[in-house]
Order: sequence, then C-alpha cells, then structure tokens
Amino acid sequence: MKFSRTASANWQGTGKDGKGTISTQSTTLNKAQLSFKTRFENGVGTNPEELIGAAHAGCFTMQLSFVISEGGYSPENLDTVAKVTFEDGRITAIHLELIGTVPGMSEDEFLAAAQKAKEICPVSQLLNAEITLDAKFVKS
Repeated sequence: MKFSRTASANWQGTGKDGKGTISTQSTTLNKAQLSFKTRFENGVGTNPEELIGAAHAGCFTMQLSFVISEGGYSPENLDTVAKVTFEDGRITAIHLELIGTVPGMSEDEFLAAAQKAKEICPVSQLLNAEITLDAKFVKS
C-alpha cells in the first residue's frame, strides 16, 4: 500500500517575533497557531514537538493493536503518552508511556508485543532519536 498525506505551514516575521499557522489535509488542524511562545514558552497554539509526539503516540498505538490482533487477541484499551525531549536545538529523545488492557493476554506477551510495535512503528523508524518505552499491563 502506498499513499501520501500533506500538511502545510505558513510563517510571517522573524523567528522570535513572528507568527505562523499549521494545517493538515484532513483539516483536523486548520491554520492552528504556531509561534515562538507556543514552541518555547507557554502560549496558545501548537508546536512541532507536540505534533511529532501526537503522530508517534498514534502510530505506535495503532501498530500495537495490529501486533496484538496478529497474536489472536483483541485490545480492550490502549493509552499511550509520547514525551518528546527538545535539547540544544534538536529532538533528542521520545519516551512512550503505555497502559494497556488486553483480555486473555499475559503480561509477558503484552510487553513483547509493545516492544515489537515500538520497533516496527513507521514513525519510530523515521525518527533519529532515542526512543524508550514503559509499558504497563492492566488485567481485565
């Protein structure tokens, strides 16, 4: 399967005093505000790091559901938080925190599935950063 998705950005002004917007093809983001404050301080809007975190959390969690399904199980609930670390001008690490409930699956099977999903997730493979995972299995 091959497909393409698009997103766009617009910026006006200098890096610190300027402002911009980000939009996605699906229009989930439609001229979402982007600025120095939304990236490096606390401002209303989004920033590239949280968007990468959202993309990684979403991709990893969906990949994990496929891995679990291939093992003959059906996830009841999977929650992932991606913590993106920006340091010295670059993204250096992403830490995934996972909590999952999968009826009938053992904790060892769950942890193995989570590790496999982290390794084969397309976004994990794209990023040049240390990617770590803490997984917590909740019995149903």
